Amino acid sequence: MNFRFSDKSLALQEGLDQFFRAEILPRNRDWHAHVSVHGTAPPFLEVLKVEARRRGLWNLGLPDLKDDQPGTRLTNLEFAPLAAIMGRLPWASIVFNCNAPNVPNMEILEKFGSADQKRQWLAPLLEGKVWTAFGMTEPDVASSDARNIRTSIRKEGGDYVIDGRKWYISGASHPDCKMLLVVGVTDPEGGSGARHSIVIVPIGTPGLEIVRPVPAFGRDREFAAELVLRNVRVPRSNLLGEEGAGFAIGQARLGVARVHHCMRSLGSCDVLIQLMRGRAANRRAFGRPIGEFANIQDMIAVSRIELEQAKLLVYKTAWLLDEGDAGAARREISMIKVAVARTYSAIADRAVQVFGAMGASDDTPISAAYTAARVMRIYDGPDEVHLRTLYRLEPNEVVGDSSHYLLGERGL
Repeated sequence: MNFRFSDKSLALQEGLDQFFRAEILPRNRDWHAHVSVHGTAPPFLEVLKVEARRRGLWNLGLPDLKDDQPGTRLTNLEFAPLAAIMGRLPWASIVFNCNAPNVPNMEILEKFGSADQKRQWLAPLLEGKVWTAFGMTEPDVASSDARNIRTSIRKEGGDYVIDGRKWYISGASHPDCKMLLVVGVTDPEGGSGARHSIVIVPIGTPGLEIVRPVPAFGRDREFAAELVLRNVRVPRSNLLGEEGAGFAIGQARLGVARVHHCMRSLGSCDVLIQLMRGRAANRRAFGRPIGEFANIQDMIAVSRIELEQAKLLVYKTAWLLDEGDAGAARREISMIKVAVARTYSAIADRAVQVFGAMGASDDTPISAAYTAARVMRIYDGPDEVHLRTLYRLEPNEVVGDSSHYLLGERGL
């Protein structure tokens, strides 16, 4: 493994960091103030996006872009530290057109979309003109097992007709969302990996209803919503990829989404540690700064250790993706999904403790990070599913005959 970043990557890291500090971070309060009143992004977002693109900081998380598509065509490893910088603020990645759920949707449109689908949907996504959503999770089944998905997609003449209910669909209630990728059953009798397909449903199609926003722990998360589809009719040309390939396409998408979520979370963790350091130096209790107490020092030091461990595992995963594909990094993708979420949760929990009552308020980003970290242990596959995968992938024997390590008479 080689985690040495190229001169190009280092230059992009420096340029993005400078842009973040000078143009994005100073606008954070204005962003939240505008969103809290209007529910939409402030006008300065478009100004920032134009400037980011002018500086070559656009579509950074798409390594498979064609030469005629706008973007930087970085490797996954080159993108990792850039995503961490963006992850310092929840909205910063939008400036660079590197935000979820759009990036993983771009990935599968690029890989599986027809020429017409790319022209209609991928092109405006690459330009940052629209939002999209991915409709997989359902409220009435354990969606961590995709075989449970019940939404039906049936053929009628030259159309597909869709019926079902989805929830926690990120991006669906965004004012600029134009399209929903719906995962549903096209072959109820098919095998577990061949029952599902993915169909493109434009927002506004008759029968598609946005029922309500679905915040996580009372907080909005990427404009998540609950949806109902009643006799939603779209042409068969809206099928993404092949019929029955929905599970494979979804897994390809989730691999990218999981890695990018982990990359961004590293940046949020770093912010929490820096905030703890500042609080430790400036908050006084019992006649001295709280940073002079060993337990506060330990909280910050352990947080840094855990973050560096998680970061190296993310870098390894990104390197494996560059060397092969999502299959080659399957084990590591599950590892980082668990490790980063748990690290994020632990660091956020310590930050709440260091800040006390202020950490539980909305005066700092800590409570939002605490929520995001906890939810991260559920979405894109709960910890338990990834741990089960890791157990199955664990080599049976890597150190020789294990019986020779036992000194007693009892065996395993």
